[in-house]
Amino acid sequence: MAREADPVRLEVIKNGFDTIADEMALILMRTAYSPIVRDAMDFSTALCDGEGRTLAQGLTTPLHLGSFFDAMRFLLDHYRGRIFPGDVFIGNDPYLAAGQHLPDIYVARPIFIDGALSGWATTVAHHVDVGGTIPGSNALGAGEIFQEGLRLPFLKLYERGSPNAAIFEIVKANVRTPDLVIGDLEAQIVATTVGEREYVELHRHQGAEAMRLYIEELHDYAEDLARREIAEMPDGVYEFTDQIDGLGETPEPIVFKVKLDIRGEEVSVDWSGTSPQVKGGINAPFPFTKAAAYAALRAVMASDIPNCHGFTRPITVTAPDGTVVKPLPPAACGARGITGFRMIDCLMGALAKATPERVTADGSGGSTLPTFAGTRGGKAFVFSETLMGNTGGSAGHDGQEGVAHIGANQSNVPIELIEASYPIRIELYGFVADSGGAGKHRGGLSIVREYRVLQDETLLSVRSDKRAFPPHGLFGGAAGAPSMNLINPGAGERALPVLMVAPLILGKGALFRHTMAGGGGFGDPLERDPPAVLGDVIAEKVSPAHAAETYGVILRAGAGGGWSLDEGETRRCRDRLRAARAGAGAA
Repeated sequence: MAREADPVRLEVIKNGFDTIADEMALILMRTAYSPIVRDAMDFSTALCDGEGRTLAQGLTTPLHLGSFFDAMRFLLDHYRGRIFPGDVFIGNDPYLAAGQHLPDIYVARPIFIDGALSGWATTVAHHVDVGGTIPGSNALGAGEIFQEGLRLPFLKLYERGSPNAAIFEIVKANVRTPDLVIGDLEAQIVATTVGEREYVELHRHQGAEAMRLYIEELHDYAEDLARREIAEMPDGVYEFTDQIDGLGETPEPIVFKVKLDIRGEEVSVDWSGTSPQVKGGINAPFPFTKAAAYAALRAVMASDIPNCHGFTRPITVTAPDGTVVKPLPPAACGARGITGFRMIDCLMGALAKATPERVTADGSGGSTLPTFAGTRGGKAFVFSETLMGNTGGSAGHDGQEGVAHIGANQSNVPIELIEASYPIRIELYGFVADSGGAGKHRGGLSIVREYRVLQDETLLSVRSDKRAFPPHGLFGGAAGAPSMNLINPGAGERALPVLMVAPLILGKGALFRHTMAGGGGFGDPLERDPPAVLGDVIAEKVSPAHAAETYGVILRAGAGGGWSLDEGETRRCRDRLRAARAGAGAA
């Protein structure tokens, strides 16, 4: 830190930036129209400096961490010298605006201090629909980006304070739910207005010259903390391979290979060996790939590192062109979220070899994205949600249930809001017993959700994963239960692919059940504390039979109900299981 910089003042300014980014996030959430933004919270906000470097990000979606910089640099390269007070920019295209996928629309407002461009108030939100072949614009079967919806290079939505009516009309004409999309865009605009106001006020209070100094100090401080954290990790090359189950009725696994090279204070992430880009909507633009690496590494760092661009400086991310993690145009990428989640999971598998005490076993794999669409009362409706699930067990505790993936701080949409707004009834929502991978620390349980369709001609599409390759355990822990998609479960049920390349048309009364994968276990199940297994049985997370077969814990039912631990039979059962395991290993 420079001699003239005061560390206390730096902390005050850092918290000021964080507060502004969070205030923008709250405003966007409270003024948004669509459930995917308002309730599932699939959006992010950030403050950037005049060069587009992130200063702070709202507590929303970690997978957006680092993505703002690429988009802002793209914008600045194309508009430098033509940016004025009152301008507001809009863009979404991965190839024309360094975006992530077409539903994620950036709205960015330049901030001027004493006539000079000194910052940006930026937002990105997942819009419920941006056109294309599939309602919701997550077309898993799309062969190229032209099929996925409205493509926007960075354009001036407002110029010097005046709205560009033509862009608003083009957006309205190309989406299925213009009221929701325009409402969410206006929420983004309002959030950037507040961000600009508060950023200017912070400069007025601290002084423009001092702010320029402390912005550079903030980047340097974040870089220094990140370097110290990396230096504490053991040097070495750590590799891991993971998969996405594949697309459609006859899926072929999509392979992710990562090589994590830790050397001193720097780390490189190399995706060589990962599958080529596919004819489907799950290709991840390279800014998203970099964001996945930043999010995974940030998650295992203990320091309170500012979420600013400086944190990324010691991290290098590379990938071959034409792969699923660095596609070439016109590759489709509307459902690229599943790829981002899998990259983080793959990185966690590599990090488990370097820092096992900081990593959980594999979880449910990020969000499942069901989409229901149709026409009601002469108007189109589109309902999507990012359904989150669980984590795997860790060195210190069991996996958690009903939590978001570390890549996306998002939320399941409340039942009441779904039923009040759409012709859908939620008939089951809960946990699935025996689904968490066994281990010294058990994996989190699967979540099951059932959707009853209440009108004919309702379109269903689903993005899910982890059926053929369920969440892996670590250090002797068992895999979690696989995921499943069923239509009308029971006699005559129909299983759907994990990644549907073509939507299904459902009639009134049809029932769709999605069961997420369970989290992987951590450590040897026979080392699990028997009272913890008893507690799981009492809580109905584990059945008595599963307790005996998997954990070697024998329970007795009381005459008046309830369960008790049979310590003697538990010791003998565990001895038999260990002997059987040793015999199998010798064979």
